[in-house]
Parts: sequence; structure tokens; C-alpha cells
Amino acid sequence: MSERQTVEFSAADGVTLRGWLFTPESRGVPRPAITMSHGFAAVKEHGLEPFARSFADAGFVVLVHDHRGFGVSEGQPRHDIDPWVQVDDWRSAISYLERLPEVDSSRIGIWGSSYSGGHALVIGATDRRIKCVVSQVPTISGYEQGRRRISPDAQAGFESLLLQDLRAQHRGERPRMQCVVSSDPEQLAAYRAADSIEFYTQPSAAHVWQNSVTLRSTFMARMYEPGHWVARISPTPLLMVVAKSDGLTLTDLELQAYENALHPKKLEIIPGGHFDAYGKAFPRASSAALQWFLEHLGS
Repeated sequence: MSERQTVEFSAADGVTLRGWLFTPESRGVPRPAITMSHGFAAVKEHGLEPFARSFADAGFVVLVHDHRGFGVSEGQPRHDIDPWVQVDDWRSAISYLERLPEVDSSRIGIWGSSYSGGHALVIGATDRRIKCVVSQVPTISGYEQGRRRISPDAQAGFESLLLQDLRAQHRGERPRMQCVVSSDPEQLAAYRAADSIEFYTQPSAAHVWQNSVTLRSTFMARMYEPGHWVARISPTPLLMVVAKSDGLTLTDLELQAYENALHPKKLEIIPGGHFDAYGKAFPRASSAALQWFLEHLGS
């Protein structure tokens, strides 16, 4: 069985980021490592530990961190998401792993899911310290996701709301907040689908997660296009895990991104929707990722 401990490290600007470090039972020679993080407005307790333990039990050192402003990591304002800041922070996580004596710094892989699945594509394309990439149900196009999520007759009103919030910030006001999930049409929320609500409100995360995220996080997400980087990941090996009926990050966009990627690459299509990778499709998603890491990082 792997061992889990709470660790912390500093981002480039000094913000303290915290997470879990899983180490294999067997010690001795430095081991290959995997760095992981969660999706939009989530925390590490949202289904990441089973993946991390499956990797650690196979011999990998695994770091799972909370993005700044979420969970146990520091960062102000709370519950605010700038994708490029999260990408930069993740580079600090890689540097932290490199310094650990139990890690072989020449064999570090990255695993990201959903929003962080998009980050994994960006980092895989731009940081050659990463020797293997697994991108699960990733964000490919923030613009296209945003366009499809809101009906055409509501687009103009929503964009006006985003701009009102932008103007208010330029006057010195705090960013407006919204719910992450809500079924109440009177509440402003990032997601309304039943599977999204079930995932984010799961009991395992209730003690550290709050149903709150800045509205400008959605504004920034609509400008984020990690799919543009996918062809630049090669020659680093890329595995994409795509859900057959993903209505959140959109199956067709993910499949097109896979087609645009260069070899070495592999596609694993799992049954179900976006969140089934953490549930009924977990055995298949985790096994595919583990085999990819074993093939390209060793054990």
C-alpha cells in the first residue's frame, strides 16, 4: 500500500500551495513521478485519490495539489480561476517533485482531468521536463464550450453580465461571485446539469469545498483554448481519455484535438459522460492511464 502525506511548496510569486504526496511502499532507488491536479472549481477530494493510489501502488511517486484559492492552498481572492496562473503554478509543482530525493527527475509525467486536462496539454507542449502526458476528458476550447452551453437567445445577456462585472472590477469593486453548481434558475451558476451537481456536492469533498467561484473565472475560461497546443506535445507521448457522451467538455472537440495531435499518441474512449471517468468508468480510465505511464516512464 502507498503512503499519503500532506505537503506544501511555493508558487513562483510566493503563494503556498498544498496537496498530497503518495509514495510507494518500496523505497530505495529514486522512482518515476506523476503530478496531478483537479478541474474547474474543484478540489483534490473530488475523486483524485483513487487515481493517485492506483499509480502509487504501481511504483510511482504521485503529487496531487489544490490550485491556488481552492482547498487547502493559499491564494487571494478565493475561488478565482485564471487558467494561465494555474498552469504556471503547476510548473512549480513539477519543480517541487524534481527536488525530492525519492523522485527520478528525468521521469516525470502529468495527469490532468477536465479543466486541468486542458492544462496538461499546454504543459506537455511547453515544458519538456514532462516525459508523458495523460489528458482525461479535457477542456479543448473554452469559447466553443461557452457558446454551446448557453442558448443563442441568452448569449447577449450573459455577455453583457460578464462585461458589467469587468467594469465593476475596473472601478475597484470585488469580483462578482456565482455558484459552481445550482439547479435553481434564479441563481447564477457555472453548471446546472444533474451530473455536475452530483459530482461537485459529493460528501468526500464537503469539508473543504465551497459552492462558489468568481464570475470572471467563466470570463477567462471562455478565452482559454488549450486545444491549440495539442500538435506541439510530440515527441512527448500523449494519451487522451475521452468519454463517449461528454456534454461538458464535448466529445467531438476532444476527438478533433486527438486527430490534430502527432505521434506518439493513444486514444482511450470510455463509456458514459464527463464525470463517469471518476465513477463507473474509473477502472478503464485509470488502467489506461497507468499502462501509459508504465510504458513511457517505467516503474
